[in-house]
Amino acid sequence: MNIALVTGSAGLIGSESVAFLSEKFDKVIGIDNDLRQYFFGKEASTDWNRTRISEAYPNYVHYNADIRSEEAIGKIFAEYGTDIKIVVHTAAQPSHDWAAKEPYTDFTVNANGTLVMLESTRKYCPEAVFIFTSTNKVYGDNPNFLPLIEQETRWEIDENHAYFKNGIDEEMSIDHTKHSLFGASKVAADVLVQEYGRYFGMKTGVFRGGCLTGPNHSGAQLHGFLAYLMKCAITGNPYTIFGYKGKQVRDNIHSWDLVNMFWHFYQNPKPGEVYNAGGGRFSNVSMIEGIHLCEEITGNKMNYSYANDNRIGDHIWYISDLTKFKEHYPTWDWKYDLKTTMVQMYDNISTRV
Repeated sequence: MNIALVTGSAGLIGSESVAFLSEKFDKVIGIDNDLRQYFFGKEASTDWNRTRISEAYPNYVHYNADIRSEEAIGKIFAEYGTDIKIVVHTAAQPSHDWAAKEPYTDFTVNANGTLVMLESTRKYCPEAVFIFTSTNKVYGDNPNFLPLIEQETRWEIDENHAYFKNGIDEEMSIDHTKHSLFGASKVAADVLVQEYGRYFGMKTGVFRGGCLTGPNHSGAQLHGFLAYLMKCAITGNPYTIFGYKGKQVRDNIHSWDLVNMFWHFYQNPKPGEVYNAGGGRFSNVSMIEGIHLCEEITGNKMNYSYANDNRIGDHIWYISDLTKFKEHYPTWDWKYDLKTTMVQMYDNISTRV
């Protein structure tokens, strides 16, 4: 039997992985205990999504387990053993603001939880491909020292610096920078996954995401930029822009496009490899531009305000350069552009608010 195991399976990338892999494997094992509700409140609970995927995919089996528990995770791995062919580890505490409230919780979920997953994979199914969803926050605030210029609705890279014309690549340093505590815990996990590939020869891959988005995102104020923005556009709830004149830029990758990256890696893994994963020049938006697009799609005027204080460690401009991944996997490309993704979010969120 061929089995896929997904952590954070009721979250955005986890549930997309379940849907994608359910057609390619005999069984998909999901691990998710809805810590997102603990992090961000009832409105961010993923329980609705767990119910949805449990009903939609007959070969899906759900486990309400904590990734920090060696005993609980080890028991699941022991049950399926070498039948597990791929591990997609998406479970995390994802907010740099929240991490400062409970540093111990943040670190144990992100770093210790990843170690538990790696060790369980090494012990019970060492030939499995291990996919880790890292983050662009491992680069800390180094991107803020790039040569940026202010335009009417966004910050943009100075055109005289051609190296960054396609965005930020994997050569950017993760040292000598302010990461936020969230960024630090993800660095620890990121390096662990690389090391299990390079030291133990496991088939591990690190994907440093920009803004990951899609219709099944349970967006909250502290995490899930586009989904929460769209939710506020639909409901009329107030939205606050934090700093940088609302011109801060993010690239956005649809959850399906990201999971398709995982699938390409699975078919030809390169142990310990690191890839930036985002919308790149194909799909990116500033805060102001995102608000205008939400207003266009919903037909509603958004209720937003501006706070002059930017979030600690927040990026002014971040666009992922995917040149390396596309060179390694030339048949991969984006499928969903920004507006298509946001229309999908509007359709989905409208049924839930």
